[in-house]
Amino acid sequence: MNVTRMSVVSAAGAAAASVLLCAGTAFAHVGVQPVGPAEKGGYATVNVKVPNERDNASTVKLEVSFPTDHPLSSVMPQPVPGWKTEVTKTKLDKPLKVHGKEINEAVSKITWSGGKIGPGEFQQFPLTLGQLPEDADQLVLKALQTYDNKEVVRWIEEPKEGEEEPQSPAPVLKLTEPTGGDHHGATGKEADTAKAGHDADKNETAAAGDTTSSDTTARVLAVLGIIVGVAGVAFGVLAGRRRTS
Repeated sequence: MNVTRMSVVSAAGAAAASVLLCAGTAFAHVGVQPVGPAEKGGYATVNVKVPNERDNASTVKLEVSFPTDHPLSSVMPQPVPGWKTEVTKTKLDKPLKVHGKEINEAVSKITWSGGKIGPGEFQQFPLTLGQLPEDADQLVLKALQTYDNKEVVRWIEEPKEGEEEPQSPAPVLKLTEPTGGDHHGATGKEADTAKAGHDADKNETAAAGDTTSSDTTARVLAVLGIIVGVAGVAFGVLAGRRRTS
């Protein structure tokens, strides 16, 4: 019985260790995370997250390459204290048309260097990207991570749906469907509903006004009737007194 319990405990411990190991490995990957939505055909702000994998070396350089099959007309890095940024552009075989303008070159790579990510640390490198493709579900941004001991880790293997994650997966930015509608106001349906509600309120106000007006007129006429009645009685009394005299 004790042997059985020990076997169960050992198996559970091994499973837990395996899960933690896998989680640690996944966390150690260079990745890209959107800040807010990354909608197809739009623009997005993203963070390239770089954890340090080594216990005895520091990351001192990062290179991120952008896809050539879906070139981006705009890629702008945010300055990161302690790091130097170099932007590399490539001439396009087929110019892009963005907002009525023709773009002949696009950013193909951004390199950060001069800083240091020590053991047990990570660093985020913010970017704005656009115009995101309308005919793709994701963007693969291949990355090279260089350590101060000259080791280079190549995060360039493209993950494929339905298959196991590769040993050195490339960062992948998932794109979402456009939300649609008018971002500056209500949608057509919402506008019609609001208008109908406004018209109903307006009609109710008008009806209330008409009712109030009718009530006021009735009261005035009633008062006038009373006054006329009192005047008639007074006139009759006076006329009687004159005849008596």
